[in-house]
Amino acid sequence: MKALLISVLFFLIFIPKAFAGEVDVVQVELTKDGENSFRFDVTLSHQDTGWKHYADKWEVLAPDGTILGTRTLLHPHVDEQPFTRSLSGVEISENITEVTVRGHDSVHEYGGAVIKKKLR
Repeated sequence: MKALLISVLFFLIFIPKAFAGEVDVVQVELTKDGENSFRFDVTLSHQDTGWKHYADKWEVLAPDGTILGTRTLLHPHVDEQPFTRSLSGVEISENITEVTVRGHDSVHEYGGAVIKKKLR
């Protein structure tokens, strides 16, 4: 009986974290808002379970992996999936023609689907 109780507790505590998976970037809308400045509207999908496991940011990356912009997400979006958040004023030099947008969560860190977006 004790082993069964321990198994059930293990399942209830640890298994939901694994089911939440990684953050997927499902859509990226791009708007030029200055000469070399862009606004990103990014839609993420993640099975946030609460404060211990949630999508906590997304990033815009140059082809060489340089982080060009980060949108920090300050709370879980348990009941709002997928969800979209924006970041304006991302300065990107003229020689960069494509970027990658990736998501991050508080447990798995990076992973899941990314989107590559042409700038020009």
